[in-house]
Order: sequence, then C-alpha cells, then structure tokens
Amino acid sequence: MVSRLVHNSDVPVPDDAGAQGPVNRPVAADADLLDAYSQAVIRVVETVSPAVISVFGRDADGRGGAGSGFIVTPDGYAITNSHVIDDRPKLLAETAEGDKLRAEIVGDDPATDLAIVRLAAGGLPYAQLGDSDALRVGQLVIAMGSPLGLQSTVSTGVVSALGRSMRARDGRLIENIVQHAAPINPGNSGGPLVDPRGLVVGINTAIIAMAQGLGFAIPSKTAEWVLQEILAHGRVRRRQLGIVAQVTRLARALVRELDLLADQGVEVREVAPHSIAAQAGVRPDDVIVALAGRLVTSIDDLHRLLMTVPTDQGFDLTVVRGETLRTFHVAFARAD
Repeated sequence: MVSRLVHNSDVPVPDDAGAQGPVNRPVAADADLLDAYSQAVIRVVETVSPAVISVFGRDADGRGGAGSGFIVTPDGYAITNSHVIDDRPKLLAETAEGDKLRAEIVGDDPATDLAIVRLAAGGLPYAQLGDSDALRVGQLVIAMGSPLGLQSTVSTGVVSALGRSMRARDGRLIENIVQHAAPINPGNSGGPLVDPRGLVVGINTAIIAMAQGLGFAIPSKTAEWVLQEILAHGRVRRRQLGIVAQVTRLARALVRELDLLADQGVEVREVAPHSIAAQAGVRPDDVIVALAGRLVTSIDDLHRLLMTVPTDQGFDLTVVRGETLRTFHVAFARAD
C-alpha cells in the first residue's frame, strides 16, 4: 500500500492565519538544520575519504579476503584490522582514486585486532587520529570503508555507548570499545570511524549478525598506542608475569577474616623460572587478589591492569597465601 503525501484542501484554515506569519517557517528551520548536518558530513567525507583504502589479500592456499583501512602517514603507513590481513602475505591496497598499490605487513596485533601495513608509495593523503576518550554518547560519527566491495561508502550515526568490551581472537578482552549506530557491513572492517571534525576516533571492527544499528569500533587511543609500539619495536610489547593461573573462589570465612572485597581471585598454578613473578617471590597456590591496588577477580583483570601500569615502573601484587594476605613488589622489567 502506498501513502501519498498530498495537500488536503479540506483542512480548515484559521481566520488569523495570515497574522501569524509564514506557515512554512518551522519547515525552513528544519531544512536549515538538515543542510548544516549535510554540510558537516560532506566536509568530513571530502577531507578523510582520500586517505581511506580497500585492502585485498590472499593466503597460501589462494583464498582471498577484503576489508578497509586508512592511511595515517604521508609515507604510506596505514591501519587496518588484524582479521583483515589474517596471515595473508600478499596484500593489495586500492585508494579512493582507484590506484592499486602493493602493501606489506609492518606489524600485527591480534590482541587488539589491529594491524599496520605500508603502501608502496609516498606523498599520500592521510587521516589524523583523534581522542576517543573525548567521545560522548549521542555524538555524530561517520563510518567510511568498502562494505561488500562497494568502495568509498559512507554512513552516519551516533555513538550509542562507550566502554564496551570485546573478545579478541587470541582470547584477550579489547577494552573501551565504541558502540555506534552508523550502518556497517562485512568489508567495513579496518575502516575509520570519524567525528565531525574529520578526526578518526575509532576503527570499525565488528557487527552483531542479524542485528541493526549495532556496530563496534576499536578506540583511536588504542590504535595510536599500537601504531607507536609497532613503528618503534616492530611489535606490541606487553608485560608478562610469567605464570600459569586459573580463577578460583575463596572460602567465605577467609574473605571475612582478611576483609577482602571479593570472594574470587586468580590462583597461581605455575611460576616460570626467572620470571618477574618468581623474582618477586610469588609461588604456586598463591591467589592474586589485587594488582597495583586494583581488584583482581579474573584473568581478564590481570591482562587489563598489566596494560595500565607504565612499562618503566614496578607495581605491587597482593596475594592470599594460606590464610594470610601478602603484598609483593614486582620490579620493573621490559615488556615482552
């Protein structure tokens, strides 16, 4: 059934309609707002789209895959998703102008689902990373990329939520994921999520199948850190305690006696010789309950807190040993 929007001449008009001024004033005001919105999106697209690329690759068996990415330096360094390159040694990047360029993997970090590639060209247009920590729920964002192979596709939405978590392929949690309502599809992975100033605030990475308006992006702060680590060291360095551990529950009586904040901790099963945990005095059967003064109740807590401690500083590790609470100072060690 089709509903036509037509003027109905049977609608009565008040006698004083003329005295109230033009009846199309609210419509004009709405049009002005929509035009301002459109102009803002157009400016962003014109600024950022030259830096957006499509990424194609084939693995050793000849199977191909495609995604998106964006250039971040004029000498060809670009950011995409780890699952886009997916151990594909031969990569090809296509620019918004249709130029096809060879690309090589500079660094891959599955723990954040980010990868850095370098295009075989210089003097390229590039996008700037913004501050994802400054995002607010409801803020306009623009997704750019090549969904389903449709290059230079743009969609808009708002930031729906902040501080989400997502499981990476290696099992780690990716923190501070940005949830947004800009429609994205397979092929958008690795493409930029941009704010109204034309700054990249996220890297689109996932959607929920069979859902609408549920897109997720890795925050630009994480991407900036990964980029710096890979360019400086060729990989992302992370602290490693050097333990094998599992989650365990503590007896309620012990929780009350030691005045613990939770009845769950991380039990150490093995300690690697010469590891920083071994040097600090941590032993098998110790139950870690705090790191750097922050509560630890899971392996994810350990991973997250280890990432927050500056790599040039030591930290305290609090454990339950037997029926006592002990704190060990873990000395500074170079991140792996």
